[in-house]
Amino acid sequence: MEDTKTLSGYILSIVALVLAFFNPFPALIFSIISLVQCSKQKNKLSHQGKVMSIIAMILSIILIIVAFLISFEVITLPTLPI
Repeated sequence: MEDTKTLSGYILSIVALVLAFFNPFPALIFSIISLVQCSKQKNKLSHQGKVMSIIAMILSIILIIVAFLISFEVITLPTLPI
């Protein structure tokens, strides 16, 4: 039972890290779930999953903030000449 939680937390951290570049909202949720599952265990795989979930969480928060700033026109994207 403990190994399945570690493995599922590790897999969720990989999914969150990849998903952060495409859709940061679910990536934030997956990284939080992964961090909770990996913090319950004390082995090498859970430590790697914890590190990846923290990286995914930080990356998704940064991308969410950038998306809000772009949508509220605080940051303007350069227009390309046609």
